[in-house]
Amino acid sequence: MATKRLVSKNVEKKLFLHNTYTSFQYNFLKTKKQELNMKRLVMGAVAAAVLATSGLAADYTLKFSHVVSDNTPKGKAARFFEQRLEELSGGKIDVQVYPSSQLYKDNAVLKAIRLDSVQMAAPSFSKFGKIVPQLSIFDLPFLFRDTNHLHAVQDGTVGEKLKGLVTKKGIVALSFWDNGFKQLSSSKKALIAPSDAKGQKFRIMSSKVLEAQFHAVGANPQMMPFSEVYSGLQQGVIDGQENTNSNIFTKKFYEVQKYLTVTNHGYLGYLVVMSKKFWNKLPADLQANVKQAMKEATDEERRLAQELNDSQFAKIKEYAAKSGKLEIINLSADQIGAWRTAVSKIYPEFYSKKTIGEDLIKETINTK
Repeated sequence: MATKRLVSKNVEKKLFLHNTYTSFQYNFLKTKKQELNMKRLVMGAVAAAVLATSGLAADYTLKFSHVVSDNTPKGKAARFFEQRLEELSGGKIDVQVYPSSQLYKDNAVLKAIRLDSVQMAAPSFSKFGKIVPQLSIFDLPFLFRDTNHLHAVQDGTVGEKLKGLVTKKGIVALSFWDNGFKQLSSSKKALIAPSDAKGQKFRIMSSKVLEAQFHAVGANPQMMPFSEVYSGLQQGVIDGQENTNSNIFTKKFYEVQKYLTVTNHGYLGYLVVMSKKFWNKLPADLQANVKQAMKEATDEERRLAQELNDSQFAKIKEYAAKSGKLEIINLSADQIGAWRTAVSKIYPEFYSKKTIGEDLIKETINTK
């Protein structure tokens, strides 16, 4: 009998534990289900709020296409512009940035801008060569005394004239963004005097001005895609190149060059443009918002570009000091003067209004 009572107690205990666990499991699952439903409701509300402030609710959608990554000065400035224009317009303009050639490459984006397939872009000046040759003024060597002079030109009457020439071609020109000033490098001979460039092969992008620049010092310009420059230098197809510090660093050109001369002789930049069809759709208050957001974004981009060139030049100098494989040459004022004299003699070749124009060149020189 005692044995039976013990078995019975054990069975009761097991049943109690089973029922307790089952009840706990049920309540737990019920609670989790309630939490899940609540989470779905919250997520739905958030999604609805996002949709309410997205392009579905905006009066205008602006697609901004560019070819670099988000973490570059141009990429960061595009995101800055996106945020500021949406703030200034009170959400009436939904800006959508497409970096890294997600929509178009630079050589196709101007056509897309004209068709209003995309509303904004920031191509390099070289992409405008066939429609507005006057923009090659930025290729002229030693035309700009320093960054302050450059920006005074871009933000002054010369810049307005250049933007006007672009706008006449059916594309609204908004602002000039920086890459930076160019330096010279070579694997053959240190570039100290202009005569040191004689006979050397230098890579250039497609530009009549750059061809004339290197011919002026007896060098041989070679047109080559930017993507092929590193291998061209490595294999000796070309002896040297010209580029900004940021380009020299990111593409590691310093690894395949023996000499880097700080010249700041030329400039690389971008022109931010907008679809004329889109611009004409905007009422005056939203056009004013675009201009204000672009002004602020331009200031930010220029600051970021300068910071990047400075920090990456510091890294190039660090590589040179540690490896002993690269000599960095800083020219004296007299040596810079010799280079300026040697290459500025090409200016009259571009006095024709079919190229750049004497008036634009002289007005640029005289800008304070």
